[in-house]
Amino acid sequence: MRIGGLASGIDTESIIRDMMKAHRIPLDKITQKKQYTQWQLDDYRSTNRDLRKSSDKLFDTVMKQSTYMKKSVNVSNDQAVSITAKGSTSDFSGTIEVERLATQATLQSGKLTLTDENAKNTKLSELGLDIAEGEQILRIKVPGRNEDVIKFNGTDTLDSILKKINEESGVSAFYDATSGKIAMSAKNSGAGEIKLSGDIVDKLKLNVPSPPKSDNPDDLVPLFDPEGPRSKAGVDAKFTFNGLETTRASNTFTINGFEVSLKQTTTSPVTFNSTTDTDQILKSVVEFVNDYNEMIEKLNSKIKEKQFKSFHPLSDEQKADMKEKEIELWEEKAKSGTLKGDPALTSMLNNLRSIMSSTVATTDKDGNPIKISLKDLGIETSKSYLDNGKLTINEDTLRAKISENPNAIYDLIGKSNTDPKKGGIAQQYRTELQDAQKKITVKAGSSTAVNDTFALGRSIKNMDKQIERFESKLKMMESRYWKQFNAMEQAIQRANSQSAQLMSSLGGM
Repeated sequence: MRIGGLASGIDTESIIRDMMKAHRIPLDKITQKKQYTQWQLDDYRSTNRDLRKSSDKLFDTVMKQSTYMKKSVNVSNDQAVSITAKGSTSDFSGTIEVERLATQATLQSGKLTLTDENAKNTKLSELGLDIAEGEQILRIKVPGRNEDVIKFNGTDTLDSILKKINEESGVSAFYDATSGKIAMSAKNSGAGEIKLSGDIVDKLKLNVPSPPKSDNPDDLVPLFDPEGPRSKAGVDAKFTFNGLETTRASNTFTINGFEVSLKQTTTSPVTFNSTTDTDQILKSVVEFVNDYNEMIEKLNSKIKEKQFKSFHPLSDEQKADMKEKEIELWEEKAKSGTLKGDPALTSMLNNLRSIMSSTVATTDKDGNPIKISLKDLGIETSKSYLDNGKLTINEDTLRAKISENPNAIYDLIGKSNTDPKKGGIAQQYRTELQDAQKKITVKAGSSTAVNDTFALGRSIKNMDKQIERFESKLKMMESRYWKQFNAMEQAIQRANSQSAQLMSSLGGM
């Protein structure tokens, strides 16, 4: 802490602070420039992230042939059978007859005699089940799954045991307090039984006896004891597909990329046939156009954003004298125009406009070579200059073209080529995005890049060095001012002392 002016009565601290303000003006300008460069850097990186997302989305959607080959399936009896295309691009048609649906294996215990009303939350050893405190094991085997081993002990409750069974095995189990029985069902359908072994099987009356010989798979055993444990085997679905009699463990399965779900048995063949899913293809193309329009609108707003040169980044001292809303409004103008006129983005947008009006070689529905453009699909560049090259869509025309020749739509938009300039519009579009990304990365780097590796980073690093040097210079200058004022104070103090001595001497005469 420095205190001045004791001899002179001058407010030394205020004078030096005001003098230093004038000297700090160049430093403030460098600091403001650094802050603006940092805003510019953030905006470039944000734009690059948007370009990367757009590029990835193009690759994952309209550049995939399956996008244009989506199928919908018409089924004559959808109450009995449903069929859904799952990425298949081929046609699918025929008949299916359902003789039997797949079922799950089930098992129920004999009736348990539990002495506690809240049996589910009481230790097994306290339920009259005569279960030891030590570790117990229950082995569960269901169709289509390896044997599961459940470990527990007498401190477990019936509730915790059932929870372990549900979480660690291929069966779902619950205790029904009304009947006093445990019910189990295999999580997956298919031929076979639930087979149990282990220490607790007898204790929980899960020891199902061997079934009597029977040709009826629906027989429950033992038939002679309604209170005893019993099980029912699961069965495979049985059906005839295009004349082939076959089975599946589940009622839902896939054939040639189409998911088939059996719902009911049938008394006559169910017919089905696939057709081009025009609605889904239309939706994909419309989304492609909308994403393009959204992107160029956002980028055009950035490269044409107004710059307010009189609004500089605020210093901490300036912010201290302003209200929060005033700071927000000021910085909104100060941050404006960071990407104004950027050459990489401007060039990309101009090239994209040319790409969207270009033609691509394909074939018509009869296989004859033709050239088509987006305009042929009802997609044209807006005639309003205010739209900055946005595309408009005539959905009726687009729908008709999709129905007529979906392969030509793929060739125009999504087809890839080793030479991007000969590929579809989406590939050319994506190439432009990637080129712009590279140029921006050279200028603004990535989030993990060090400042030495890109242009704006080097500028910020140089400004940091300037700021450091200037701050050292200002500290030395401020120190010099304090020394000068202190010297003045000492001189005044000596003069005052001499004057006092002189007056004392004269008074003494």
